[in-house]
Amino acid sequence: IHEQVLHLSNRSDRRGWAFGLGLERLAMILFKIPDIRLFWTEDERFHRQFKEGQIVEFQPYSKFPPVFKDIAFWTNDEKTTNQDDFVENDFFDLVRSTAGDLVEKIELIDSFTHPKTGRSSRCYRISYRSMDRNLTNEEIDGLQFKVRDETATLGCELR
Repeated sequence: IHEQVLHLSNRSDRRGWAFGLGLERLAMILFKIPDIRLFWTEDERFHRQFKEGQIVEFQPYSKFPPVFKDIAFWTNDEKTTNQDDFVENDFFDLVRSTAGDLVEKIELIDSFTHPKTGRSSRCYRISYRSMDRNLTNEEIDGLQFKVRDETATLGCELR
């Protein structure tokens, strides 16, 4: 405690210490949160991890920006209007096995069936992100070309 505070309270003959352990510090220990500044972030990736009444361990996320790449392809040809041959999880596995841990998310952003030919098309957006560095377009373009080449093994035709 500052000496002036003790003096003003007529306790100049005493010494005192003040300390505290904020709730944020306790929550950091309980939820294994590495940085107190995360409590003031507006990033939904932080807030979505916690629900009232549940104690969960914080899952780190990247502070680096994502790189988005789209891929569109036909899932069947003009002779085969049956879409059952395309299995979305096979495509997800193909992307992750080709591009590895840099793939953060794969989402279907468009699908349609051509009214005249009956061909079905899908367009996926692949989000690439590193946990420890910025990714370059050139690096991700290389991975995306590999993904495009491998997509043909699923019987798909790139658009």
